[in-house]
Order: sequence, then C-alpha cells, then structure tokens
Amino acid sequence: MRNIFAIGGGDLASGETLPIDKEIVKATKKKSPKALFIPTASSDNQAYCDLFEKIYGQKLGCKVDFLYLLREEPSYEEMAKKVADADLIYVGKGNSLMMMRKWRFTGLDKLLFKASKKGTVLAGLGAGALCWFEHGHSEAMKYYKEGEHKKDWDYIRVKCLRLIDRFMLCPSFDDAKRADSFTSMVKRMGGIGIGLDKNCAIHVKDNHFRIIGAKENVQAHGIIKIRANAVHKTVEADGRWQHLAILRSKTA
Repeated sequence: MRNIFAIGGGDLASGETLPIDKEIVKATKKKSPKALFIPTASSDNQAYCDLFEKIYGQKLGCKVDFLYLLREEPSYEEMAKKVADADLIYVGKGNSLMMMRKWRFTGLDKLLFKASKKGTVLAGLGAGALCWFEHGHSEAMKYYKEGEHKKDWDYIRVKCLRLIDRFMLCPSFDDAKRADSFTSMVKRMGGIGIGLDKNCAIHVKDNHFRIIGAKENVQAHGIIKIRANAVHKTVEADGRWQHLAILRSKTA
C-alpha cells in the first residue's frame, strides 16, 4: 500500500515546507514515529542530517535515525533493519543520478520497494521527491561540472524506483527554464509528466492522489504527450483526493 509524499522544493531550514512536513508525520498515525533520513544524494552531508534532526526530531517529535551509504558501508542486513524499523523514510535533495546508482549497487532499492508494499510513509524533496517515480527530471549533471564548465550542463531523465509507475516527476516546475526543459522532454520521450512548484507536494496513496501546498498559489502540473504536442493542465493545491487516472487523461 504505497503512501508517498513528493515535495517540489522549498527551504526546510526556514520552515517553508513545514505544513507539508507536518502532513508527512501525521500520515504515520503515530504520536512519535520513527523517521529514517537517507542523505545519499547530498553525499551524506552532516549539516543536512543535523537540520533534519532539528525539524523532524526536535520540532515534529520523531525519533530520528540515519542511513549513511557513503561515509559508511552498512551490510544489507543492517540496511534492511533500519528500513523495516522506520515508520517514515525521508530522502534528501542532491545528485539523483549518483543516488540511484548507489541504491541499486547496495540493494537499497529493493528494500524501499518492500517498505512501500508494507505501507511505510515515503517522502522527500528534490532528488528525494523524484526517486519514487518511474523517471525523474534531474539536474544531476551539474554535480559533474567544475570550474569554467560548471554552468555547461543540461537536465537529464533519470531512471528511478518506479513505485509510482508510468509517471515522470519534475520538481521546481515554477522555474521557467526547468518547466520548458521538462515539457520538451515529455514531448520527445512521451510518458506522463508531473511538475511540482516549490512548496507544493503530491501525496500518492494507493491509486489516489492529492496536491497540498505550504503556501498560497502553488500548483501541480500535468504534462502529457498527444501526437506531436505536450498538453499542460494545472491541479490546484486544495488537498482534494482524486484518482491517478485523472493525470493520465488527455483532456486539458
């Protein structure tokens, strides 16, 4: 029974996403849930882990644990125990391409699939948002550029966990450059695209979804290829439950 929150962006430190974070914790239906933070995409950045502890631990009352895959080399059994013990699993932002490769190498991808089947609440922002879908619109290539070539990169489509199959996710859709790139990618490659503004999240539960916002005037965007064109429709962040088939509809 999948129960997944994908956040389009926002500043965790300043509390921008706090209304969404509260919904994530609430979805566990536990007073003090066990929250597992996976910081692979940020290369196990310690400051990011400290921030998650501050927000989800101190502010939201979770019992926080961490799964490091780069600074440590946990066994499959150690990873399995952490994942199985968690009531919610949150994946941080960063390099999604590196993250997905590391997860497949270690077998964490299979453990997260089992967690989804179990009904564990899965969530994340940026790379941690797109990872749950079949594909993600990723800025990963910027992490491989240095010096004068640092700005010479383009968005790529990354193969993800496919817990939400047939869909490709694009965070930060309210960035015009990224929205154009994502729309063009759907037009070229097909599939069904979901774009999320910053401070906006999609909550997928079984075969239904709702769009929730951390501030006013944020939206989700459905992008679908029809013949040679990409059709765009918006979905308001009103928290209303709808069937996923709505996003597959070819009606704008």
